[in-house]
Amino acid sequence: MPSTRASGRPRYGTLVIVGGHEDKTGERVIHRALVHRLGGGGLAIATVASEQPDALWREYAALFRTLGVADVRHLAIASRAEADAPEAMAALDGVRGVFFTGGDQLRITGLLGGTLAAERIRDVYETGGLVGGTSAGASVMSVTMLVSGAAEESHRLGGSLRMAPGLGLLPDVIVDQHFAERGRVGRLLGAVAQNPTILGVGIDENTAVLVEQAPDAPCFRVVGEGGVFVVDGQGASYTNVSEEEENRTLSLFGVRLHVLSQGDEFDLASRTPTNHPAEEVDAALGLRDGAS
Repeated sequence: MPSTRASGRPRYGTLVIVGGHEDKTGERVIHRALVHRLGGGGLAIATVASEQPDALWREYAALFRTLGVADVRHLAIASRAEADAPEAMAALDGVRGVFFTGGDQLRITGLLGGTLAAERIRDVYETGGLVGGTSAGASVMSVTMLVSGAAEESHRLGGSLRMAPGLGLLPDVIVDQHFAERGRVGRLLGAVAQNPTILGVGIDENTAVLVEQAPDAPCFRVVGEGGVFVVDGQGASYTNVSEEEENRTLSLFGVRLHVLSQGDEFDLASRTPTNHPAEEVDAALGLRDGAS
């Protein structure tokens, strides 16, 4: 399939960005939403981030087949050479979606960056397909990704916060996962303080955002049982990020914080949330009245 970048007319698809530890045995709302948007196409499970790829492949293959995906393939890459190999191209040939499992996000970018596999995954997305990821697979969606940083405490200047280039599918946003469960608000504020033009999006476990980047109305919708925290620093009036000595605590004034739950939407262009009943998602996925 030719890349739309050659014609300059990308038609972006959907990003499914999951905060980790998604429900795989109950109603599986997040996976149902992913399958619904897949529209009957093939799905490649990318276990690149994990040091136990075979176990994750078996788990996710069984899950998605149970939910009706007939064509499920394993994108298993353990070296950059493998990311350029015919086997990787065969695993991605003709698929409608790619889903990254958890692990270490630097393994994903380190093994895929600049390879044929990365080009093909971008092509899937830019021709209207789906790219998703959970935990580490969520962090890599953005242009700049969070790699590490102290949690459960206020951000310290010059501390352990570490960022790196991601896959670049989601501009002007930085994603953090396992958000409330691991107390990561401090490090997300630290990331936004360093570049207030970007939105910080913190996603709880068993929660996802479904991102649609239509040129006229880029937005995301929340699916799952937890919350999504949006930190908007564009209107910040002050930060000491470049003024104080290292190990001082971050100051950041005038930041906006939104908390969204299932059904709610966020307009990425206007940076405004809109409330919607959680039941809308359940009904769309055939889960009303607890049906499974």
